[in-house]
Amino acid sequence: MNKRDITLDKKEIPAGYNTVNPFVIIKGDAKKFIEFVEKIFDAEERKNVRTLDRDGTLIHAELQIGNSSVLISDSKSDWPFTPAFLQVYVKDAQEVLNRAKDNGAEIVTEVSKFYGGFKIARFKDTWGNLWWLYEPEENKGKNKEESKSDLSWHEMKPGYIYTSLMEVMRNFGK
Repeated sequence: MNKRDITLDKKEIPAGYNTVNPFVIIKGDAKKFIEFVEKIFDAEERKNVRTLDRDGTLIHAELQIGNSSVLISDSKSDWPFTPAFLQVYVKDAQEVLNRAKDNGAEIVTEVSKFYGGFKIARFKDTWGNLWWLYEPEENKGKNKEESKSDLSWHEMKPGYIYTSLMEVMRNFGK
């Protein structure tokens, strides 16, 4: 079987969705998480799909962030903590970090030059999810190849970008 045969073509996927749409299960208040994501990323909730379970918890909600959908649910009391790890391409990573910090998030990695023509930043929200922000480097008069770092990930010294991630990962669930 050809690999392309197992996923739908973009035209077959409902508008506003992509081939992969993350589902974030929130330990705490999913409604407050939705408000947080709306403030940080200017996300919009699809109000017509919000569904409450029999016990009053949120069993399904959807947010539109740019061209992607994020599905959300409250965790049940006997479910384990399952943090989400989300990557978001943004125009201004510092602005997003500032919004996140102003709304209770912990900055994990300040905006830093990264390989592949991007800057990277990370924050951990108050529900324990880790967000990766990718901002394109400015290409002032440079061609695409010149704007990229000279080093690949494996050639970079384990500096701040690496160690800030390792530190937060070691402390998850503690």
